[in-house]
Amino acid sequence: MTEVYLDNAATTPMAPGVIDVITSEMKNDFGNASSTYELGRKASGTISHARQEIAQAINAHETEIIFTSGGSESNNMAIMGTARSRKELGRKIITTKIEHPSVLNPMKELEKEGFEVTYLDVNETGQISLAELNQVLTPDTILVSVMAVNNEVGSIMPLEEIGKLVKKSNAYFHVDAVQGLGNIDLDVQKMQIDLLSTSAHKINGPKFLGFLYENSNIKLPPLILGGEQELKRRAGTENVPAIAGFAEAVTEMAQLDKNELQGKYLRLQKIILDKLDQAGIAYEINGGHDDQDSHHVLNLRLNGIATAILQTNLDLAGFAVSGGSACTAGSLEPSHVLIACFGEDSPRVTESIRISFGRYTTTAEVTAFANKLVEIAGKLQSENK
Repeated sequence: MTEVYLDNAATTPMAPGVIDVITSEMKNDFGNASSTYELGRKASGTISHARQEIAQAINAHETEIIFTSGGSESNNMAIMGTARSRKELGRKIITTKIEHPSVLNPMKELEKEGFEVTYLDVNETGQISLAELNQVLTPDTILVSVMAVNNEVGSIMPLEEIGKLVKKSNAYFHVDAVQGLGNIDLDVQKMQIDLLSTSAHKINGPKFLGFLYENSNIKLPPLILGGEQELKRRAGTENVPAIAGFAEAVTEMAQLDKNELQGKYLRLQKIILDKLDQAGIAYEINGGHDDQDSHHVLNLRLNGIATAILQTNLDLAGFAVSGGSACTAGSLEPSHVLIACFGEDSPRVTESIRISFGRYTTTAEVTAFANKLVEIAGKLQSENK
């Protein structure tokens, strides 16, 4: 049975060029980047080159890029580091109700330490109110943390507008760009972003690697203590082959026209929606479906069909989709994102699947999926009548 993979918001397959770079580096560049002899200098040079390539992609300076183990560590480093180093200036933090667990759980921990966290509401399309953000910003707000693109419904946050508001305050502006990098254009200068988190495996790079952009005017305390790697900001021997692969993934990503990519994803969405419409399947789109959304994510409620049942039937037929965030896929708890958008009593919370595309997703794959989805949903909805 051929597996059709439609869960690219969870992770993406590594690009062939990335695999080639990592393989070559593993064979030829095994030195410790902290060593002063030739092999070490070569490894250090590889990291420096990668830092330059990655910084260029978000309009940052190479010294503002800190390599980490991924998005979760980057988020923790930005949030915990900001809170604990700026607590004398204030103890108020602002975020949203639809953030990733690697943002929400550090916030819960900080609340235990006496910080006051405001969780902004979202509307049914997953958008915050800029007026509400402006209203809750106070002189003792030290951090605003808002994701670039939501991982479950695809809503794109108005980062430039948020950046302007935050710039007028004393707060740092942190962006979880794990779903944003590769799907939308990111410019930390234009968007006035102070801290930005990413993960390599979301853009066809290696797992267990990411970076934190930290504006040169900010000096957060390190989350991991040890040696003096990463300009003394993140201890631990660097994974040189993976970092080189990350740079290749970012370079390939930077060459892609994001508007063309979004257009492709919108056409793939249309295949699914047209098939559902033609077959008379009852469904609803969760989130928006316009320019305020990244079309690599399509979150659908198939009316009357429990998420687990639909997902299992699709899996048995060879189609990989998600019931929500990959980080909570093993949990029986309903999606906090859908609850924030529609309320905990909405049937959308327990009857929805997330379909997500990547740059290697083909029309043939999506067409095959759409046909199978119509077949399964039609049968299940008929049984439920």
